[in-house]
Amino acid sequence: MLFTYSWRMYMVEEHNEELKHLVRIMNTDLQGSQRVQYALTGIPGIGRRTAKLIAKGAEVDPDAVLGYLPDEDVIKLDAAIGKFETMVPAWMLNRQKDPLTGEDKHLLGMDIILTFREDINNLKKVRAYRGLRHERGLKVRGQRTKSTGRRGSTVGVSRKK
Repeated sequence: MLFTYSWRMYMVEEHNEELKHLVRIMNTDLQGSQRVQYALTGIPGIGRRTAKLIAKGAEVDPDAVLGYLPDEDVIKLDAAIGKFETMVPAWMLNRQKDPLTGEDKHLLGMDIILTFREDINNLKKVRAYRGLRHERGLKVRGQRTKSTGRRGSTVGVSRKK
């Protein structure tokens, strides 16, 4: 093939080995056809900015295609995700001043979902205002409810029959 303008075609020509379509990092299957900095966002708790920092911390090119990385680089990425809390300042972590332990953490994967669910159940248990709003399925953070967030029979205008 001659020269192509698509970066994906350029990457295919550049590598002779086979593309791994699924790469497993942190018990999550990531798309091998994406670049590293975007593929890592498939893990809950990792955004674009965080993914780029992780790739640089693991000394892996963030613009490289994930499926073409050797196994050593994938192991480096996994290790960099594990020590992410030590690489960044506390204001970048997603769980600052945990109510139970008081420490700063960065939750990843299923830990985010379980912790979020546990926090909501705790609010319901102590009968906090936010917990009651969650129970009733209403808006929690002070939004208006007169005209938005309506579903069911409250939507629209009913005609007399």
